Amino acid sequence: MSDSPKVNPSQVANVAKPQKLVGVKGMNDILPPDSARWEWLEAKVRGLMGRYAYRNVRLPIVEPTALFVRGLGEVTDIVEKEMYSFEDRLNGEQLTLRPEGTAGLVRSVVEHNLLYEGGKRLYYMGPMFRHERPQRGRYRQFHQIGAEVLGFGGPEVDAELILLANDLWTVLGLQDVRLELNSLGQPAERQAHRAALIAHLEKHIDVLDDEAKRRLHSNPLRILDTKNPALQSVVESAPRLLDFLGEASLAHFNSVKAILDANAVPYSINPRLVRGMDYYNLTVFEFITTRLGSQGTICGGGRYDYLIEQIGGKPSPAVGWALGVERVLELIKEQGEGLPDLAPDVYAIIPEVTALPIAMRVLQTLRASGVSAQMHGATGEGMGSMKSQFKKADGSGARFALVFGAQELAQGLVAVKSLRDGSGAQRTESLSTVADWAHTLQSQL
Repeated sequence: MSDSPKVNPSQVANVAKPQKLVGVKGMNDILPPDSARWEWLEAKVRGLMGRYAYRNVRLPIVEPTALFVRGLGEVTDIVEKEMYSFEDRLNGEQLTLRPEGTAGLVRSVVEHNLLYEGGKRLYYMGPMFRHERPQRGRYRQFHQIGAEVLGFGGPEVDAELILLANDLWTVLGLQDVRLELNSLGQPAERQAHRAALIAHLEKHIDVLDDEAKRRLHSNPLRILDTKNPALQSVVESAPRLLDFLGEASLAHFNSVKAILDANAVPYSINPRLVRGMDYYNLTVFEFITTRLGSQGTICGGGRYDYLIEQIGGKPSPAVGWALGVERVLELIKEQGEGLPDLAPDVYAIIPEVTALPIAMRVLQTLRASGVSAQMHGATGEGMGSMKSQFKKADGSGARFALVFGAQELAQGLVAVKSLRDGSGAQRTESLSTVADWAHTLQSQL
């Protein structure tokens, strides 16, 4: 006789169901069919990067916190308010989910001595992380594509990167994107401008908001990027950094503009353009659209000749940009662009389960020949009626249905039915020559 206690059915009924878990707000799943747009964008980027001879790097999403504090600057918004930082419980290391890609790429270049044999043209894709209030175009996990050139100090490389981004907008079919340029000069020039800027802002201390007052002596250049309407007149009348540039900095900037002019790339000079990180010098730029409201910057970058040394490498010039993938995709959608075609080329209709081995052998041969093939799946009640399968085939968007009927299979054949040209024409093909008629199918797709 069992000694097991009796279970009260009412007690079983009262056991709480596991709570449904959901993703972190602002860290979004990217699901079909929308994921096809991401794949399409990434393929376009890879193709263009290849034509410019840029090579891909894949970087970890977790880096030492000190990398971003040193590289981005302690008084930047990213370091002060936006980083996901934590202590590794295993060894006490201070780590951070990367908030941007440049610092990690430079860390990798220095660590692996990639500039030993000369300059490098590199690009990356991947997720970044910042504490954000999720809104259109801004997420806690977002994605960037970046292009970086390291080891070359000439203005032609700045211009090349701008041309690369400009070509990407053409490849993607983007409209209403404009380019803004500025030069931040060199450190000594910025110091002279900084002193003049602080003096100017101190004269208007009574109208500065709390954020501007906090930055007045730590990072006054960022005040020029304020969105506060009450400060616009103060910003507009502030000393311009362009007026403090020396001969070499001006020559560099003018050369960039000359190359853009020669390639018919329109731009405007924005003397208030400063970018968000401390590491920039000389050329800075942004590509902006008016179609996304306040989140109008879709790509930005510039030269950062001192970052490699700050991160522990030998002094070497560098320049790069990063684009926000979500914002670019949002702009594509805003223009009314549809999703890339996700339809399979053929859809297999299989009336009986016994036909599955032959059908799947045929589909594998088609796939090996470059034909996209989808198979109807069995349910607990079998394969389903022919009518329901044809309905699924039509809904898939496939150009052709392959019908593996018992009569056709007995003769070593499969029926190929047209679904998209309105004729509904049907023919039979031999199971022994699948590879041959796969090429015929491809010519009809």
